[in-house]
Amino acid sequence: MHFADSRLGPVWDKVQRSERLSREDGALLFETQDLLGLGQMADAVKSRREGERVYFVINRHITPTNLCVLSCRFCDFARKKGQPGAYEHTIEDMVAMVKPDCREAHIVGGHHPDWPFEYYERVIGAIHAAHPHVQIKAFTAAEIDYFWRRWKIEPKESLARLKAAGLDSMPGGGAEIFSSRLAKLLHYTGKADPERWCEIHGIAHGLGIRTNATMLYGHVETLAERVEHLIRLREQQDRSGGFLTFVPLAYQVGTTKLVPRQTPPTDSLRTIAAARLLLDNFPHVEAYWVVLGEETTSVALHFGADDVNGTLEDERIQHMAGAQTPAGVAREQLFRMIRDAGKVPVERDALYNVVQVWGA
Repeated sequence: MHFADSRLGPVWDKVQRSERLSREDGALLFETQDLLGLGQMADAVKSRREGERVYFVINRHITPTNLCVLSCRFCDFARKKGQPGAYEHTIEDMVAMVKPDCREAHIVGGHHPDWPFEYYERVIGAIHAAHPHVQIKAFTAAEIDYFWRRWKIEPKESLARLKAAGLDSMPGGGAEIFSSRLAKLLHYTGKADPERWCEIHGIAHGLGIRTNATMLYGHVETLAERVEHLIRLREQQDRSGGFLTFVPLAYQVGTTKLVPRQTPPTDSLRTIAAARLLLDNFPHVEAYWVVLGEETTSVALHFGADDVNGTLEDERIQHMAGAQTPAGVAREQLFRMIRDAGKVPVERDALYNVVQVWGA
């Protein structure tokens, strides 16, 4: 392998020896101008793990409500009571959203000021009873922390009760960037801080609940803060071992406008590649097509990503922030994203059990 930036050579030597990369290595991955060299390394790591396989899932995105007690500066989704666009779904609404061919129900919403914890139990229980074949991925660590803040139900108890009701796994949202500086700047104090976020995921892992992890990038964070975020995720995975997927989320400018324009596709490719190289203990790294778009997603499959998420019918959080992608796609469109990259589509469930290999 030949590099335009010779500094990548020693990093590649480490990668070949399956040696863990340092913070200094991570800083170089984000600073180098040799994007293709970076992508080659990440693609080699991905290919060593998965060959040409790329995963997707037939899933349904359910956002129970956009009413939220928080006022995060980066969020276009949340509303207060009485504001235009505020909504609350009934349990019957949410049960009806799940279609027969769905494999995963992905449930994330606002921090509702009034709904008791038992309501969330009933949501999970009702979906599980009506659709027992569907795996339920629900509630971020920030939401689990809110149940404690609002109702004084400890995370271990709330997660155990949700699991008993039918919860299978957790999404990775609420992490944003692990930085106290940004928590103050972007007004997301009052929600789970990095230590609490990691603690809750560790508790979930201890209960046998697999989870995802995210990072919101492309706003006012520094590259050093991105590296630190990834290192902290890696350290938590060392401790508890239950993360399935890392999902980098490109900030959508929307109306919050923390920056004038969305970060370019090259930055997304760099972030995905750096994550694949730094997160040596994460099974999967996702190219989330909703925020990247179909074309960039296909390219990202050569930069270390081995998953594109899924059909995500009625996805709201990113689209209310201005995402220009369709609100849902059919299986054939997922095939196109994957096959355009010369990869093999593999349909999975929420826990990465293979449903079907569709061939190139």
